Amino acid sequence: RRPVARGDGLERFDSPGKGRGLRVTRPFKLGELLFSSPAYSYVLSVKERGCLCEFCFTRKEGLARCGKCKKAFYCNVKCQKGDWAMHKLECSAMTAFGEKWCPSEMARLVARILAKKKVQKERCVSEKILLLGEMQSHVEDVDNEKREMNEADIAGLYQFYSKHLDMPDHKDLLTLFSQVACNGFTIEDDELSHMGTAVYPDVALINHSCLPSVIVTYNGTSAEVRAVQDMKPGDEVLISYIDLLYPTDDRNNRLRESYYFTCDCQECKSKSKVRSSSDPIEPEVINNMVRYARKTIREFRASKNLLEMCEQNIDGAIRYGEKILKPYNRLYPPYSLNVSSMYLKLGRLYMGMERHSMGISAFKKALAIMEVAHGKDHSYLVELRKEMAQK
Repeated sequence: RRPVARGDGLERFDSPGKGRGLRVTRPFKLGELLFSSPAYSYVLSVKERGCLCEFCFTRKEGLARCGKCKKAFYCNVKCQKGDWAMHKLECSAMTAFGEKWCPSEMARLVARILAKKKVQKERCVSEKILLLGEMQSHVEDVDNEKREMNEADIAGLYQFYSKHLDMPDHKDLLTLFSQVACNGFTIEDDELSHMGTAVYPDVALINHSCLPSVIVTYNGTSAEVRAVQDMKPGDEVLISYIDLLYPTDDRNNRLRESYYFTCDCQECKSKSKVRSSSDPIEPEVINNMVRYARKTIREFRASKNLLEMCEQNIDGAIRYGEKILKPYNRLYPPYSLNVSSMYLKLGRLYMGMERHSMGISAFKKALAIMEVAHGKDHSYLVELRKEMAQK
């Protein structure tokens, strides 16, 4: 167990009632970066193929296609070469299986972890504090339904990857799938759309609280951990594992179901955010509505005369967004990505409807949150400032 170098301002410790955890050894200011971690392993979601580079997750037009499988896309030859060690696990199989190639995202990620473990003899840069093998698995707590899912994923692993991988024994595979289920991170964009899945052992050391002290955001495929409050030496580094919009009992049910513990943070003890029945409890419904409207805008922006055809849908989406922001602002902690992504979506809808001043106002509110959560120089903020400058 190699502790983090003192200069990093972080150390692993035994957190009372939580097992191991991470704490700061020096002060950190609101918005300050505690650390950045490259992924031990990561995989792009199949639905994002053609939109994002498989290697660096850059979203841009005109990506170059892999000449062999014609399914993977890259910024350039450098990215393609950088990804080959992982892409070769799938390249020929995708061609051979055609439409029948369908491993789960979890199985794809585990395949990459196994390939990396084979060649990675030294401690990896994403394991400065915690080794991949030290991540909690809770394999003994997995219920029948999850075990069946793991078994199906293992079957998929053998079906689609046996040609390129030496498989560990069944017990070790079950443990690895459980570790990834408990410790995997969803890489999301500025609107919280799912781009892929990754494992960051050092970030996995961070415990949960419904009153988080830090937030995890993504820069390409790297995870960045920033303070969402001022922190003093000895403070534990805490993130939220779940959506904090839900009532206390519901949050704890979700934590027990996915992570096998109950939270006893101050928020849970006081149950201060008791929701009224009128509060929206299904943000996904609204997110989908706004996402649909944004897609519609993109499609119709080129032909303004057709915009009227979808105005009703967009107006409905805007009404939803405006309605939900009041409870969002009240119920989510400050600097919540759920709030900033909603302001972003609304801003883009307003801009699409030529309601520029309202669009700029929404963008400014998103920007204030994102400057803390993503850092002021993140590419998302650079792009957002460009959007705001376009009148």
